[in-house]
Amino acid sequence: MFGTSAVRGFRLSWKAGVVGVSQFHVSSKHGIQYGYLAYMLGERTSKRFGPNSKIITIDGNLASGKGKLAKNLAERLGMKYLPEADQFYLDKTIADGDIPPSKYAGLCSLEKFYEDPKSSDGNSYRLQNWMFGIRMMQYADALEHLLSTGQGVILERSPFSDFVFLEAMLKNEYIRPQCVNHYNEIKDVSIDEFLPPHVAIYVDVPAAEVYKKIQEKGDAIEKKVALPYLQSIEDAYKTSFLPKISETTEVLQYPGGDALNVEQVAEDLEYVKITKGPWLEQTDVSFHHLRLLVQDKFKVTNLFVLPTFIPEVTVGGIMYDKLYYQYRNFTGKKFAKGYNEDVGDKYIWLK
Repeated sequence: MFGTSAVRGFRLSWKAGVVGVSQFHVSSKHGIQYGYLAYMLGERTSKRFGPNSKIITIDGNLASGKGKLAKNLAERLGMKYLPEADQFYLDKTIADGDIPPSKYAGLCSLEKFYEDPKSSDGNSYRLQNWMFGIRMMQYADALEHLLSTGQGVILERSPFSDFVFLEAMLKNEYIRPQCVNHYNEIKDVSIDEFLPPHVAIYVDVPAAEVYKKIQEKGDAIEKKVALPYLQSIEDAYKTSFLPKISETTEVLQYPGGDALNVEQVAEDLEYVKITKGPWLEQTDVSFHHLRLLVQDKFKVTNLFVLPTFIPEVTVGGIMYDKLYYQYRNFTGKKFAKGYNEDVGDKYIWLK
């Protein structure tokens, strides 16, 4: 249900040597959700945790090789790999997998951002605001998986690093300073509800090399990205993100490209000791409450949907309802997956 109607408030509003491989884990996907009764009957999160029960994020500039490293490292360590979330993350993971027009997923467009980053209709900030919410949802999924199964998760980027794009947009005058204030207001009341990554890995590739690689191997849209924007992203990572995240998270840095060695990174992770951050303060009680939060996507959505006016992300009620009911009238979108007679679902009344 969440993938269709339940995101009404979000979909259309923006307002190592050798590291021991994790043991077999069951899926966290099931019909009955975790609740207070399970905790009362002895369900404890910490019992599942092992050496690789961690959240690891891998960050870097565009085309820095972070995706390949994340995937190979997850396979090497027996962890779950979550590729970088895109604009249509909800439809790919929670709904039926069909990709709707962009107007039903944030009223923004990555292609338009590359084409015209200074578009007067506010697309750049609308995209940034939408992607922060998407990264929050994916990070909630990562936490839910870790707390439910004990299996660690490796992600490409996270809501904790999302602001580097905001800073780059502002520096290149793609957005207004008021957009930064709006973004920070939302971030300040939402991200602290989550625990930060155990380890943050930064893949360092100079912006000039990134730009050259994109021009040689990127698609037609990516080739339109400006070098100053890529340089601003690199600067934001090094001057803002890394100093900030190092306060709560263990940080590893590596050069990108061919210099990336999965075995070396895995070995380094074996010797990383978690000596700081809120994870050290957690108990089964706090894990219990966090698990209740991250499994409830309504509550997660409410963290970053605020009734704050700013033209770039404000949608009128009439337009909102029009888009919402248009979406709900798509084939197979009226009800949750498996409950739509118009796509051949059967025995609905028995489910």
